[in-house]
Amino acid sequence: MKEIMDKIQLTEVIQSFRSFHREGGYWDFKKEWHDNKAELLLDIICMANNIEYKDGYIIIGIHDYTMDAVGVENDKNRKNLNQLSQFVAGKHFAVYIPEVDLQTIELEGHEIDVIIVNNTNHTPYYLEKSFCDGDKTVHHGNVYVRLNDRKAGVDATAPYSCIEHLWKKRFGINFSVMERLSVLLDDREKWKYDWGNKSYAFHEDYPEFRLQLSGEMQEGWWPAAAFYANPGMHFSKLDIMYHNTVIYETEMWVFDEYRKYVPKAANSTVKGKSEFWYQYYNLSTIEGKLLTIFTDGTNCIASRYPNYNQILVFNDDLEKDEFDDYLSQHFDDFSDDVIKEEYKNQIREDNADNGGGLIFSAFQVAKVAKFFSVWRKQKDKSGYD
Repeated sequence: MKEIMDKIQLTEVIQSFRSFHREGGYWDFKKEWHDNKAELLLDIICMANNIEYKDGYIIIGIHDYTMDAVGVENDKNRKNLNQLSQFVAGKHFAVYIPEVDLQTIELEGHEIDVIIVNNTNHTPYYLEKSFCDGDKTVHHGNVYVRLNDRKAGVDATAPYSCIEHLWKKRFGINFSVMERLSVLLDDREKWKYDWGNKSYAFHEDYPEFRLQLSGEMQEGWWPAAAFYANPGMHFSKLDIMYHNTVIYETEMWVFDEYRKYVPKAANSTVKGKSEFWYQYYNLSTIEGKLLTIFTDGTNCIASRYPNYNQILVFNDDLEKDEFDDYLSQHFDDFSDDVIKEEYKNQIREDNADNGGGLIFSAFQVAKVAKFFSVWRKQKDKSGYD
């Protein structure tokens, strides 16, 4: 899952670009919005095809020579996100369409629009049908590239080395084994598995990458198990294999009478309260990507009953840090008695199975989950997701 920046972070990024007093391999300054639509499309394609493995930034409202903020408040060609997205989606791209976002920040009393072109492995982006506006044409079949601070492929063919680089990026040819694994784990629909009947899974196109359960399922216990309809838990070692080599070791956790298969979750403590623990997934990690695969893209840890947030799910480290700060600041907002009453059945089950011990207890799970539910609703309402 892609990390989302808030406006403060985005402003810091744009200011860092300004400090260079030049454009770069993945950022471009524009005094105003493009008057020619083909020129706008060309800039987006070039940013999508930058060769630095970075998100591309087209920063509109800053003079590209003086770096002065001039703003876009009165720009007659200004677009909103919906208009920009429809513009890009309406073009005849070959296979994949560039992923774009549009954010507005304030600098020196002016509104600055930032088109963010997401870094993906779907390169090279190119058209299968030419697009024209006036005397400007984006030709079908041409691969346009962002090279240093300029567009390549406009007046002459882009360097072959750049085009080769982009194709290698798509297929992961120039990646290490672990980098290839990370790319393939993002391709969740290609993974074939039948847990419960088979002890392995594999990537449909690259079966040399596979997941292998090692040994029989063993009975175990984490407090999260108390929040399922049947509060039992089993686990097994899960190896990620490349050919016959183990390249990553983790675990498979099974809850609710073998109804819910999830990867091993990570443990974390509450800031300032080292004795208070919770478990979580970071969707940008290997376990997080496995969760996405095993839940068919829902990232839902629930089984037959509603999601109690017994294991928290974060998009990335940034989001987890944000929640940790919130939890630390609001930790005493709910009394322990309220939590114990609301989750008395789960706490009783946990006490029966492990005496409420191990590293942490169902009470701790419940209290953190309560705060997570409130925090998530506030975050969703804020519009950053």
